[in-house]
Parts: sequence; C-alpha cells; structure tokens
Amino acid sequence: MEKKSRVLFFISSLLALLAGSAIAKSTIEPCSTSDSCLALLGYSLYADLKVAEVAALFQVDSVALLAANSIDFSLPDVDNRILPAGLFLRVPIACSCSGGIRRSVSTRYTLRPADTLASVATSVFSGLTSTDQIRDVNGIQDPSALDAGSTLVVPLPCVCFNSTDNFLPAVYLSYVVLKGDSVAAIAARYATTATDIMNVNSMGDPSIHPGDILAIPLPACTSAFQQFASDSGLLVANGSYAITAGHCIQCSCGPGNLNLYCTPSSLAVSCSSMQCGNSNLIIGNFTSQQTNSGCSVTSCDYGGFVNGSIFTS
Repeated sequence: MEKKSRVLFFISSLLALLAGSAIAKSTIEPCSTSDSCLALLGYSLYADLKVAEVAALFQVDSVALLAANSIDFSLPDVDNRILPAGLFLRVPIACSCSGGIRRSVSTRYTLRPADTLASVATSVFSGLTSTDQIRDVNGIQDPSALDAGSTLVVPLPCVCFNSTDNFLPAVYLSYVVLKGDSVAAIAARYATTATDIMNVNSMGDPSIHPGDILAIPLPACTSAFQQFASDSGLLVANGSYAITAGHCIQCSCGPGNLNLYCTPSSLAVSCSSMQCGNSNLIIGNFTSQQTNSGCSVTSCDYGGFVNGSIFTS
C-alpha cells in the first residue's frame, strides 16, 4: 500500500494556504484521484436542534446521521426528535479529493439576522471551519456587511488515508480540541493510542490547544460483499451501524468486536428476498447443532446489493 503522506498545517492551508492570524491546526492529506471515502466530523450542537435540522445543516441523510451515532431510527417521528445543546455527534460526510487535498464537499448555510462570520464558524459549526476560510471561499470583502438570507459556502475538514490505520480498517474523525483535552485522554476515548494520534497528525510532541483539529482513527468493520455490489467496500465505524440495500439492510459494527453483522432493517418495506437459498434462514439468522466433532453452525449472511437485488450466502 502506498505510504500515507501526513502533513500538519494550519487549517488555513485547507483553502490554498490562506493568510491570516494563527488558526486551529488541521491534518491535511494530499491526494491525486477523484475518489471519496466515508469520514466523520465531530460536532457539538450549539443549540437544541431537531435531527432533521442537524442533517440539513450538513446536507446529510437523517438516517445516516442517526446510524453514525447508534440512535434508533425506528422511533416514531424520529426526524423531529430534539437533540440537546452541547450534545456531541459524529456527522458522516463524503471526503473528496479537491485541489490536491482531501476535504469534504462543502455545505451551504443561510445567514440569519444576528449571524457574523465568527459566530457561524465557532458556534454554528463548532469550530470545524474558520472565519478566514469562510471569508475567502465566498470572496467576502467586508465581513461586517452580511445580508440575512444570503447563502454561504462553508468548507469542512476531513481525511481518508486509504480508510486504514496501521493496515487495519479505520474511519477518520475530524475532532476539534476542547479546553482540558489531552492526546492521551482523546486516545482512550476513541480506543486508539496517543502514539497513533501523534503519528497520524505528524505531531512532534503531544501538546495540543483548544481549537486544534485532529484526525482521529476509529477502528472499523469492513465488508466482504461481492465486488460488483453497489455497497462493496462498506465501512462502518466501531459502535455504529449503516443502512444499505435501499434501506432494506442494517449492518452493525461492535462495540464488542470488529465483525460486520447485517440484519433486515426496520425500514424495510419493498425489498427483494432476504432468505438464503435452500434454507429457511433469513439474513442474520443462524442455527447451531452439536455433533460428535464439535458444534456445527449454519448462518445466512448478507452478500451485497446488486442491480436492486439482495445477495445472500
């Protein structure tokens, strides 16, 4: 595998080395292809918000947002569920290659009357972007002359690193350092090591400051679906799940292990057969029978989504 290139710049480098005062650090990943990967943004809610409002803020699917945070989407009217201010969420995004570096597809934000560039960057988007970034990408000459109702492009940081960490499956979380954080404490929180975080972020020492943005590798489950399946290569961060096959299948990762486990989704309405051939078992079912040579287990596993059909094995 090609050796990962990891360079730590100021976050302003994300938009072609913008000038300005010292801003939060962020890991930048050079790239040369047009592919994208699943990445996560660490986001703290600035106010009480509905699930649908958070999804709209980042232009992501509500179900994907719930899945990334292991929130049950089968609850009645879950889109209107109120999430409390300060709640930390993992927001799933597509991390793309643009201008030679990895970054998310920028979201768009509609200005409100009391908004300033600083409040949008630090409050609304929880420090995942900066005033200078927003100003420059939108060509704003006078930050004090913002028009309520106008739309801003908001750039957001992400990395892929081939969706691996030390050759093991991983999803990368863009994490904004808070007051009181330490590399060791962050590592313990996300089941990794301080050394790994320092290596990923090309850190010479473990010193960090509030507002720094670190790339945190989260252990993940990877699929072994058919290569021609539309969801081939599905990657699910530990402690979360993903919905696939047209909302018919739910695939979970951990938290006890890193084996992907797929079952029919509660959203399943109009789905192709989920029963394994020559068997009464459906996806996720298994039988166990004692034999003279040990325990014989037969399971029905999900094999991928191909041309609108669910493959089983």
